[in-house]
Amino acid sequence: MTAPDYFIKARHVRFDWKDTPIQWIPGDPSSTHIINILNLLFPAGELWFCRVYNKALPLIADAKLRADAEGFLRQEAVHSRSHGGVLTHYYKDHGIDTQPFTKRLDWLFSKVLGEQPLGLKIGHTRFWLRQQLGIIAALEHFFGYLGNWVLNAKGLDAAQADPVMLDLLRWHGAEEVEHRTVAFDIFRHMGGTYLERCFHMLTTILLLLYFLMTGFRFMYKRDPDAGRFPGFIRGWWHGSRRNCLPSFWKMLGAALRYFRPSYTPHHEGSTEQALAYLETSPAAQAAAHGGNWVRDRA
Repeated sequence: MTAPDYFIKARHVRFDWKDTPIQWIPGDPSSTHIINILNLLFPAGELWFCRVYNKALPLIADAKLRADAEGFLRQEAVHSRSHGGVLTHYYKDHGIDTQPFTKRLDWLFSKVLGEQPLGLKIGHTRFWLRQQLGIIAALEHFFGYLGNWVLNAKGLDAAQADPVMLDLLRWHGAEEVEHRTVAFDIFRHMGGTYLERCFHMLTTILLLLYFLMTGFRFMYKRDPDAGRFPGFIRGWWHGSRRNCLPSFWKMLGAALRYFRPSYTPHHEGSTEQALAYLETSPAAQAAAHGGNWVRDRA
């Protein structure tokens, strides 16, 4: 749970994509399109988070945890909308139709993880709500890890990544670090067990690997300047060497930490660092003053 006197808030950011190149990490299509998978995943995924949390809110007895959940829900709604803007503007401007891939995600979140999973009428039971919350907690563990990574990924600055896309990722990453404890705390508050937690993480690892591998091929093949497809492992290795992608082994280590009986997300990343970035983020600061993020074209 967050500190008693701290409340999570949403920042209603906007981004201008018209000058963002398809390879927003210059000369590195592998890192560009592996990270781009997040832009495919987040609109449907985080909208599903919101639907689940709207069901859970009336059942949260602790007032501070309920306030944290409300702040989390509002942030996730903005995340979904902001990455949805990438789909409707950035990809469309470059002639990329993402629907063949995003339809798979819509099916996952509506038919497999939705209110009637695979046709079973268990969607309104407390048991199924707890399983949904457990999947969210496992996903949030990864997103919190990635948020901490991107705040410290100097390789993206050295590679001269597009500033608007980089701010989108770091604004989002900072908020993931800011609310990193909420999903796990609510899962436990709703009676989540250690065995359920292990099952949810195993399921999440398999789902993420599938969508990362297939999403990378999908995006890479639609970039006319990407060149020969390198394969997922080689593409990730190349990006991680430049610190434009996180180390695969460190991500695996982060996943394994979740299996510790004593695991808690409270020490994953720094709230102070996250809030410090949000104080300098062009998008967050523009939102705070009623404007939109527009890059300096001078």
